[in-house]
Amino acid sequence: MALWQSLPLPTGFTELWCQQLSSLAELAGLRARLRAALTGHETVEHPEREHWSERLVLVADELASNGLRHGGAPVAAALSRGPGRWLIAVSDTSPDVPPTPAQGRDPGKGGFGLYLVADLAEAHGWARTARGEKTAWAVLAEA
Repeated sequence: MALWQSLPLPTGFTELWCQQLSSLAELAGLRARLRAALTGHETVEHPEREHWSERLVLVADELASNGLRHGGAPVAAALSRGPGRWLIAVSDTSPDVPPTPAQGRDPGKGGFGLYLVADLAEAHGWARTARGEKTAWAVLAEA
């Protein structure tokens, strides 16, 4: 079984917001917005209590940076909420370039973010959309 399967987006979530990204420089703003949505603060104020939210921030950052590096801009990152769970969905304009974890590469050269996302998420996948885009997604439980 493939680590990143083509699966439809999960249902039962309500989108809270969606942010367009056109460059890696905009990722800091995405991280701040996520922290504010999850904890009420744009920075980590209580690390002993906010480790669950930082996992979600890390997953969103990995998916969005992959979309910007390997997909087509613009990239859209959406945060959605379900009962006790969060959905991060990142869309780009390269539907024929699925998320592909690095293989046979020196770990010092990076490229292992998709493994990290798969490890942190309770579910993950990607789908081609009706609009001709690709969406990589991950579901994380609230701590």
